[in-house]
Amino acid sequence: MLNIGCHLSSSDGYMAMARAAVSIGANTFQFFTRNPRGAAAKPINKADAAEFCVFAAEHNFAPIVAHAPYTMNLCSADAHIRAFTRDTMADDLARLEYTPGAYYNFHPGNHVGQGKDAGIAYIAEALDSIVKPEQTSTVLLETMAGKGSEIGGTFAELREIIDSVSPETAKKLGVCLDTCHISDAGYDVIGSLDDVLEEFDRVIGLDRLKAVHLNDSKNIPGARKDRHEKVGEGHIGAEALARVINHPLLHSLPFILETPNELDGYAKEIELMRSLYIW
Repeated sequence: MLNIGCHLSSSDGYMAMARAAVSIGANTFQFFTRNPRGAAAKPINKADAAEFCVFAAEHNFAPIVAHAPYTMNLCSADAHIRAFTRDTMADDLARLEYTPGAYYNFHPGNHVGQGKDAGIAYIAEALDSIVKPEQTSTVLLETMAGKGSEIGGTFAELREIIDSVSPETAKKLGVCLDTCHISDAGYDVIGSLDDVLEEFDRVIGLDRLKAVHLNDSKNIPGARKDRHEKVGEGHIGAEALARVINHPLLHSLPFILETPNELDGYAKEIELMRSLYIW
């Protein structure tokens, strides 16, 4: 079964997202834990979360993906921003325990001139302070496009983060591979997917790859710009993305569309991807 979904609005709760997902042929989804440009978060509706857990099991949902707000930066030069981000992430992880087994995806951050090593040290310190051995959620480091002072534009940088945290924290860390981001970062997802995955396995380990953001790109490979495009309308193309969902090392993972679409557009992309899935 192809485990595929898209990014949905969380404003009406888990069950609203689950019903929307099923209506477009999805069996997973991604959502922002709170306002993506701010910090506001609605109180958890415990009954809604419990109903969703039953619904997800009945409909064979793959793990859902909670996405941290874009404004969070664990490696900011500003100590107040780092502390705010740590507190927000800790709250997010506590809230996710109402939907056990979810993934929590975040952008590692921007070192804003301090240098990569300082940025990675801040990220590791923060993760060690907020990731708990008893949590059921896996925290996903997202592969980035490498624009500006972003950390995570190479597999090696994500490996450095994992190596810098405690062994207990590392047990709770995984990676979300974004096809647009890695193409923009210079990895040849179009022509040499096997080589890309071989490098990922050598540097990070495929056992840590937990989810894929399935996005086309408005940019040529290596542009380092991070601009998503609809499936088949960008420089990666539907044929290359079909190879991603059908790759023996990837085909069972949850795939999340983050393309510039409304619900009907996502429905068409999901239908297309299901038609190209051969397993």
